[in-house]
Amino acid sequence: MTVRALIFDVFGTVVDWRGGVIRDGESLSRPDIDWPAFADRWRGAYRPSMDRVRSGELPWTNLDGLHRASLDELLPQLSEDERTFLVGAWHRLDPWPDSVAGLTRLKQRFTISPLSNGHVALLVDMAKRAGLPWDLVLSAELVRAYKPDPATYLSAPAFLGLEPGEVMMVAAHLDDLMAARAAGLRTAYIRRPHEWGPDGSAPEPGPDDKLDHVADSITALADIL
Repeated sequence: MTVRALIFDVFGTVVDWRGGVIRDGESLSRPDIDWPAFADRWRGAYRPSMDRVRSGELPWTNLDGLHRASLDELLPQLSEDERTFLVGAWHRLDPWPDSVAGLTRLKQRFTISPLSNGHVALLVDMAKRAGLPWDLVLSAELVRAYKPDPATYLSAPAFLGLEPGEVMMVAAHLDDLMAARAAGLRTAYIRRPHEWGPDGSAPEPGPDDKLDHVADSITALADIL
């Protein structure tokens, strides 16, 4: 099948979540807090909090609610205004340097959209601020199922009136791509070695991962496609 739409993981793939959280944290008058370490701990609470929703322990809760709950546990010394400000940091993340140019090129040929665990309001705020040229905004919120639930991946072709094989998931995370592939989608891996900071690293996909494409950036993926 010919690929007609590209759907993107957002946090880490299109935008720099870690840099944005650190930036907004450091703007607060809190010299007692190690903001890079906190950003990593906060992100570490991301999947366990979604697992509580997936298991039924929590009712459907959007990402702002989950981020707020984990923030309350991690930094209880913050004021209400400080906590609200930090939860909003996820709406204000900066794109990687290649993201806007790469998406703009891909948009000329493909329908492009996020497919994120972030809720619609968050993704719209982020896109407006960062200049992300989405054709539409798809989110786990629309089906109330967080990735890697197959229903989330299959929602994209369903909403777009396409077959799963006509949709390609683009992500910097192999687990996301493996789940998308299991749902019948095509896959493209973007290397983001600095997602976890300047000393970070990313797993290198191997032939057993059976990805359709591997690229160093979204602009490089545009070159391939």
